This record gives sequence, structure tokens and C-alpha cells, in this order.
Amino acid sequence: MKIGMVQINPVIGDFKYNCDKILKWSLQAKDLGCELVIFPELVISGYPPQDLLERQSFLEDHDAALKTLIGQLPDLDVMLGCFEKTFLDHGKKLYNSAIVVRGGQIVFTARKQLLPSYDVFDETRYFEPGKSSGIFTTGMHHFGVTVCEDVWSETVHDYTVRPVASLIDKAEADGIKLDGIINISASPFQRSKERVRKEIFRSFCNQYKVPFLYCNQVGGQDSLLFDGRSFVLDNSGTLCAQAHGFVEDCITVETENWTGEITDVPDMSQEESVYNALVMGVKDYVSKCRFSSAVLGLSGGIDSALTAAIAVDALGAENVLGVALPSPYSSKESLEDAQQLAENLGCRFEVIPIGELFSTFNKNLAHLFEGRAEDLTEQNLQARIRGNLLMALSNKFGNLLLTTGNKSEMAVGYCTLYGDMSGGLAVISDVPKQLVYQLSEYCNRNGEIIPRRIITKAPSAELKPDQTDQDDLPPYEILDEIVELHLEKGEGARELIERGYARDVVEDLLRRIRINEYKRKQAPIGLKVTSKAFGFGRRYPNVQNYRG
Repeated sequence: MKIGMVQINPVIGDFKYNCDKILKWSLQAKDLGCELVIFPELVISGYPPQDLLERQSFLEDHDAALKTLIGQLPDLDVMLGCFEKTFLDHGKKLYNSAIVVRGGQIVFTARKQLLPSYDVFDETRYFEPGKSSGIFTTGMHHFGVTVCEDVWSETVHDYTVRPVASLIDKAEADGIKLDGIINISASPFQRSKERVRKEIFRSFCNQYKVPFLYCNQVGGQDSLLFDGRSFVLDNSGTLCAQAHGFVEDCITVETENWTGEITDVPDMSQEESVYNALVMGVKDYVSKCRFSSAVLGLSGGIDSALTAAIAVDALGAENVLGVALPSPYSSKESLEDAQQLAENLGCRFEVIPIGELFSTFNKNLAHLFEGRAEDLTEQNLQARIRGNLLMALSNKFGNLLLTTGNKSEMAVGYCTLYGDMSGGLAVISDVPKQLVYQLSEYCNRNGEIIPRRIITKAPSAELKPDQTDQDDLPPYEILDEIVELHLEKGEGARELIERGYARDVVEDLLRRIRINEYKRKQAPIGLKVTSKAFGFGRRYPNVQNYRG
């Protein structure tokens, strides 16, 4: 039989929009000769709907949209993700389910058994776990059906339930030979995750000698980025179909000989996948929030340069405004680099000097600051003046203000509240500084977009004479290693010092991370590309004094 897999980009709560997409792609799959078409997890509502699931009107509108869709779908089997009421007198009110629609009826249901409650996931807040695995039969074919986390049980040791193993056991007990395991997902992107996915899923193919079909959501949703990249592995674990990454796509596979379409490179580089994810994230956040354009400050530094390049690729040069806001400490070279960047990108560029405003602020504060030496206060004034001017442009012209700070700076508080942290979307706030450089080189892969001098010069906030970041911070290669080990691997001071990092460096960086939690709580939403981003997936108190 011929199977279609469709990864769509839903909008949470826009039931008509999502159902229209499902109908359109189902009709296309029918025209392609598919007998079964598969859509991602919770595709009717979009994922993750979060506390919308606690609103009765949301549940009723979802069910009404699903009922209408069921009556419109063409004559083929359509598998899709939705939620359904449990009708239990205990536990949660909803299941996270996969259903199959055939001939205007729901003919099969499988309910998600493993409900993640780690990092960005909180499904136990809303859903009741399913009790058993389901085998879907269509014609002479039998498929085990799982929902997202159900196939990650082998990597999360807290789970005692093994849905894939249970499917295999059930098929053997019923005398059925499974033709494949289907997994419908809304699995967020993070760097290197696809390699892990394929390793896990290949292990199922090799262990159970059964093909594996993985259909994933695509698109940006708040801080989460869904890469799509749906794929099919045959019973030996060989890739036989692969969808595009970061865009809607439909792929087909023939089960007779397990041949299909590979419409994208099987293994993207880290730089390509992260860059594409950020472009998609900016595009979707801006459009889904009903903006059409963006504004950002261009300092002549590498962070704002990379952010501008991403914004232009996401929105088009005509929809991006770059603004240089030089202070008395800004170098002539930085202003030249910012202007050259804008010319290379083709976006609008404006210059608003802040020297006069800075002088006025200092003059008005002088009688209160008398007798005190200049310090971070005066440096932060410059950042806050810039933030106010950029927000004024955002308000007046309806542009979304993009902030340009990276993860390394966010970790140690090397950023200014109500200054360079002002804005609506923090594009690279989960991108470590070293990766910023790698992405900038990737951006220049087909010719110079980011001027070479921006990449090669020492990073500096230029808030005082001859300032560089390394006046106050360790080299970024060391800082990034420690931040990754601490945030993503959970290592504390003891483990880091045992690894050979200098005690004074470790203790200083961990102190900075600890005391700057309050800043990050007030930062704009950021796009997640690592396994542990600052945001709702990392829950630490502002007030705490644990130093381990």
C-alpha cells in the first residue's frame, strides 16, 4: 500500500485553519494514490495548547471542528492526533490520542501512554495516560500506533511502561505480523536531536525487525521550534523516506518494497539545522502574533549582525529595520560595519546618535551621583537609552523589536534590564557565543553577508573606552563549556572543578548564573535550540543560595 505522511504547521487554537490544512493535504494524498495518510500529534489544536485545555469552550470548539472535519475527509484512512474526553470519574479529563477516520467514522483510537513532565513538557497536568498499545488494521496491513513520547521510553529510565515492546508482544499473542510502527509526534527541535531520534528508532527496527514511520509537527510555537523532518526506516533501520526540515511537507512510501521520497539531506550539519530553526522561529512568531516587520539595534557586533541576517531571511529585507545608536564610546569602525551589514542584507538602515541624550541623563543625575565614580550605572544608561528609542520605533510603526543577546551573556547577566533586553523576541538567547560565530560563518557560506571585521574583532559592548568582553569574563570557549555542562548536564561546582576548570572561574560563573535569575525571568521569550534553555523549561527560584 502507499502511505502519505504530512507534517503541517498548525496555529494553536485556530481550529478552522488547522482543519482546512488537514483536509487540503488529505485530498492531495488521495490524488497521489495513498490509502493511508498520517498527520502529527494534537494536529487539530496545535501543540502545546497548555492551559487552553482547561477551558470548556476550547474543548467544545475542538470537538465541533473535528466532527466537521470527519464529515469532509476524502475516501482514505486518515490518522491524526487530537485530544478526547476520558469520561472517567477520577483522574484527568482528557486523553492525548491518535485516531483513524474512515468513511466518516472514527474506526481506531490509540491513547498516549507516556506523558512527559520534564523540561518544557507538562502533559501530566492535562492528560490521563492510555492503558494499552493499539494495533491498527487496514486491508491486510497491521500497524502498531504510538504517540510521541511512547517511543522514547528506552531513553527515560523513570518509565516502567514500554509501549513498543508491548505492541510487539500483543501482535505475537494475537498471531499478527506487524507491518510497521507508526509514531505521530510534536517533538521540539534541539541541536543534534535528530541523530538521537534516528539512533533510537533504528534500534527498534533492528531489535524487532519492523519498519518505523515517524510523522512530526513543523513550525514555531512561542519558544518551541518543531523541525518536522518526518521519516521512514525499513525493517533494517535503513532510511527510505525523509521530509524537508522546517517547512510543511508531504512524503510517501510504498510498503511493498519500502521505497519512498528523500526530499531533504538525511543529516544536516548543526549550523544548518540551528540556523534554519531560528529563521523558521522568527517567521512564525512574527506572523502568528500578527506582526509583519521587525526592528533591531545594529551595534556593529556579531550578535546583532547574526540576528539581523536571520530576521532578513525570515521576513524579507523590506520588512527589517536596522538602527545604529552610537554613543561617545562607539568606534567609527563599528558604525561602518553596521552600515555595511545593512547594505549586504538590503534592509533599511538608520542612525540615531545617543550622545546628547546620554549627556542629558548624566547632567540630570549629577547632583545625586556627586562624589561617586563612574561605574556600570553609566554604562547601563546607554543601553537603556537605546532600549527606549527602539521601543518607540516599535510602538510607532508596529514593528516587533528583536533583542540580540546570546545565551552566554544571558547566563552570566552580561545584559541590561530595560536596555538591550527590551523587546518582544530574543532570537539568539539560547545560542552560545561560540555557536554565534559558527552560525555567522554559515551565514557567509555563499558570499560575505556579515562583514569579516565583525567576525574577527574582539567582542565588546563599547560602553566605556577600549572595552572588551574579556575584561570581565573568561574566554568564551571556557565560559560556554562551563555553561553547557552546568545547565544542560546538571554539573555543579564540584564536578566542574574535578574536570580541571579553575576553581575561581567556576565559582564566579556559577555565582553569576545564580544571582541573575531575576533578570532572565523578565527577559523576552527566546527561541529554544539547546537541550536546556532559559525559559519555562528551566524552573529555578530567584531567591536561593545553593552554591553546589
